[in-house]
Amino acid sequence: MIGTTANLSRFNKQLFMLLHDSVLLISILLASFSIRLGYWYFPESDLLWVIFGAPVIAVPIFIRFGLYRSVIRYMSFKDVRSIAQAVSLYALLWGIVGFMAAVEGIPRSVILINWVLSLVMVGGSRVAIRMLLSNNFKLSIFTDSNQKCVLIYGAGNAGVQLSSALEHTVEYKPVGFIDDSLELQNSQIRGLRIHAIGDIPKLIERFKVSEVLIAIPSISRTKRLAIINKLEAYSVVVRVLPGVAELAQGKVSIADLRKISVVDLLGRGVVKPNQDLLGKNIVNRVVMVTGAGGSIGSELCRQIIHLQPKALILFEMSELALYSIEKELARTAIDIYPILGSVNNGKRVTQVLKHFGVNTIYHAAAYKHVPMVEFNNTEGVNNNVLGTLNCAQAAINAGVDTFVLISTDKAVRPTNTMGATKRVAELILQALSTTQQATIFTMVRFGNVLGSSGSVIPLFTQQIKQHGPITVTDKNIIRYFMTIPESVELVIQAGAMGQGGDVFVLDMGKPVRIDELARKMIHLSGLEVKDDANPTGDIEIHYTGLRPGEKLFEELLIGDNVSDTLHPLIMRAEERLIEWNELHSILLALESAIDDNNQVALRELLIKLVPEFKPQCGITDLLFEQVLLK
Repeated sequence: MIGTTANLSRFNKQLFMLLHDSVLLISILLASFSIRLGYWYFPESDLLWVIFGAPVIAVPIFIRFGLYRSVIRYMSFKDVRSIAQAVSLYALLWGIVGFMAAVEGIPRSVILINWVLSLVMVGGSRVAIRMLLSNNFKLSIFTDSNQKCVLIYGAGNAGVQLSSALEHTVEYKPVGFIDDSLELQNSQIRGLRIHAIGDIPKLIERFKVSEVLIAIPSISRTKRLAIINKLEAYSVVVRVLPGVAELAQGKVSIADLRKISVVDLLGRGVVKPNQDLLGKNIVNRVVMVTGAGGSIGSELCRQIIHLQPKALILFEMSELALYSIEKELARTAIDIYPILGSVNNGKRVTQVLKHFGVNTIYHAAAYKHVPMVEFNNTEGVNNNVLGTLNCAQAAINAGVDTFVLISTDKAVRPTNTMGATKRVAELILQALSTTQQATIFTMVRFGNVLGSSGSVIPLFTQQIKQHGPITVTDKNIIRYFMTIPESVELVIQAGAMGQGGDVFVLDMGKPVRIDELARKMIHLSGLEVKDDANPTGDIEIHYTGLRPGEKLFEELLIGDNVSDTLHPLIMRAEERLIEWNELHSILLALESAIDDNNQVALRELLIKLVPEFKPQCGITDLLFEQVLLK
């Protein structure tokens, strides 16, 4: 019956409750007279219509107090108070009408009994319906095999709100709270017991718990990571409430829950940005981003828009990428100009800079995928080295104030062509800084960013969805990671501190062992690693070996000569440079080697420019004679 009623339309449900109350109120009045007189009483003459006319008095009052507007499934204390007020007013008015209309008179005790019974029955019937519709009540009687038993980590305000929200779902059944507070442990909230984290194994066994929901949105990333590390030992899916915004509105929605992300696993603290640095090179200035459609370039554009530039120039060689970022930003009030072009076309770059009067350039255009550049050495050098040279010289010719290069940790003691090209790009800007003062050249060096094209994280996520295997190049490989928004925010601030030829290095935090990261992602997805120690596990990890040009450890500094800056996560590095005259002649030879597809000369020139370059593999360019198809 309850299940059928729950499927009715809203209007039909209201009509059902109105009829329910009408029958109930008449029955209560009959019972009130019977209790008072001591025998079953049925009215006659004038009392008949006084009793059976009670709904005429009650229903308008109940409607006025919103008893038919509130959703019983989500009934709150405020609704209970409204019921008490409506019933009390009805009982009072009915008593007055009864005294005035009934010839025989109505005992005053009947009015009191009617009031008490109406409070109990009208309110109680709604509470009973709410319990029957309640997820927990239904599941205490019926077991739904499709429902997930979950634990809520955090018995605070957010946890209580979350448990309330879960009661009205068919997907989740909360079976208890987990909290680190000794004072709260073993007590109950909303009928759910609060446990210590050590109780999780027995709760998993008893209730078949499949997920743990972290409901402590106000804690720092570091503390959240500590909780996640504790939960990693158990094969449960871990989800979190992402922030406190919903709590400010007094709401916690099931939709707010999300699976643990790699950002949570890094546990990096958030440092408030320096607003003066953020706006220095952007506010009311014409800004151009090269490679505007890439992972870093597109995020640069998003953050630049919020800093109110005079105009933003999107410079991109990929038509699709340019279309996508221009469409995304089109609704803003800032003037946005999508420009198709390659950084290798120096004349095109110069024309754009002069036409729009560009003040600041963020140079993000580069080929960055290590194995791909190894297979296409000449294009990698042409784009990353000569493309940077073209943009830098165009900036000087057009009178651009600031030029910021997006560099990489792979430029430090590189083992691959991509890293070597980025170090040469840094050398170009350092050298040009000594030949003029019109344009301030700045380089910002950092490691891997989460979610960028070619990143290992999206790959692992997809492989887990496909039930594996996860592919890791080497068991000992480690990498630094940072989110794209955080890295871009730091790039903008670092660029504002440049004085000419500066190399800034971002604090990437602690390095992450990729094998451990893969294992954590498996465990926190509620799965187990399948290996010799656990042959019945879910997902295997395959070690594929280092790819061409890849190395086990990345570094951020060539030497130890670093100094602090205005920002705690940005360091200034003092590194060797090559004078422009010497560098220029090698660059001309480099250009000639590219034109002739002379792979051997290309590598020799890169090593001459970057003595720290120790190639991890031989020449693997697909046009090199050693890999020609026979």
